[in-house]
Amino acid sequence: MSFPDHFSWGAAAASYQIEGAAEAHGKGPSVWDMFCKKAGATWQGHSGSVACDHYRLYATDVAIMRELGLRAYRLSISWPRVLPDGIGSANAAGLDFYDRLVDALLKAEVAPYVTLFHWDFPLSLYEKGGWLNRDSSQWFAEYADVVTRRLSDRVTHFMTLNEPQVFIGAGHQDGRHAPGDRLHISEVLLAAHHVLMAHGRAVQAIRSAAVRPPSVGIAPVAQLSLPHEPTHSHIEVARAATFAAAQPHMRTNTWWLDPICFGHYPEDGLAFHGADAPRVRDGDLELIHQPLDYLGVNIYNGVPVRPGKDGRAENVPMPVGFPITAFDWPVTPEALYYGPKWLYERYKLPLVITENGLSCRDWVSVDGKVHDAARIDFTTRYLRELHRAIAEGVDVRGYFHWSILDNFEWAEGYKQRFGLVFVDYPTQQRIIKDSGYWYRDVIASNGAVLLA
Repeated sequence: MSFPDHFSWGAAAASYQIEGAAEAHGKGPSVWDMFCKKAGATWQGHSGSVACDHYRLYATDVAIMRELGLRAYRLSISWPRVLPDGIGSANAAGLDFYDRLVDALLKAEVAPYVTLFHWDFPLSLYEKGGWLNRDSSQWFAEYADVVTRRLSDRVTHFMTLNEPQVFIGAGHQDGRHAPGDRLHISEVLLAAHHVLMAHGRAVQAIRSAAVRPPSVGIAPVAQLSLPHEPTHSHIEVARAATFAAAQPHMRTNTWWLDPICFGHYPEDGLAFHGADAPRVRDGDLELIHQPLDYLGVNIYNGVPVRPGKDGRAENVPMPVGFPITAFDWPVTPEALYYGPKWLYERYKLPLVITENGLSCRDWVSVDGKVHDAARIDFTTRYLRELHRAIAEGVDVRGYFHWSILDNFEWAEGYKQRFGLVFVDYPTQQRIIKDSGYWYRDVIASNGAVLLA
């Protein structure tokens, strides 16, 4: 047994987390450049100003991808590297960099999957109101048009946005991510509405400008409730909780995906938010509801639940000593079974697992190698669950491990190491971890070694 033929085995990264060169060759500042300068905003004051220096070392990194046998690489474009002011004149040097990167990937027989926005919003547009400005959807469409016209003669796989739940919730509601705002829920929901409109306009822009027929998706993060026991009652209450939008935060699935896939907001969410819900103008929902070719989804873990006394889900505490990652996230492999299964049943779109992985406390051993047995065990368990979903008919087209490189983990700085490849930040030396070589064998066997 193995995974489907032509399954896209890949790894992922994001521009601000690896590129560095924050002020090089005409790049404009992003909200993350601004946020990292605030005292106490990031762990030990770390920033992405240098990160993995991928802007200069991309050829080395692509050679590593080829050595690992990756079939695909999910990258993101830095909006302010392409359009320093967010709109207006394009930066030739920025576009040239992505030309070189895409060409290097194709030469290495690694398919590029391009995400247009992975959180590095142009600072100049934030100063014009950012996502609170209704014009933000037009700004994003202009940017999408520029990138598509430049790359779509070679790139066919596009994603509009990465984890809108997080860059709106953590960045505009909780204030722990850039731009660091703590807005009233009505403003948070308004910004979210404009983000959804930006997605719709970007899909239109990609399809209009693409040189070759594009495959277009989006990459939200799945917030999953998992059945505490594999019984019908537990499964159904977990499924209902997974798709509940009546929450005071942005970390829901349906508030984002129902407008995209169905053309309307979920009724329970509208009832819950009441007058705080955004005022929807004529044509907004039709704009948001653009046809997609696939649904990307980032899945890391889930929360076990059981039926409570009122019949609704109640969280079940993890047992003492339950396995957790270095990020203190629970290890719940079944998330990669139930998440894809339920999302596919509800939205009926092919799926791509656009992120999955874990942070470990990795270091270079005395033999000069990086032995990350926990990452191998974690990924084996999760991929077996994904295969179980596929075997039951869930249409999953690919899997992207997060991440190809250790990198800047947002407010956590460089404390968290998610990579298949170790990065020594002072020297920028790369060392392929044991998990990288293991993943090479997984890809070469099309997953068969996982199931032996």
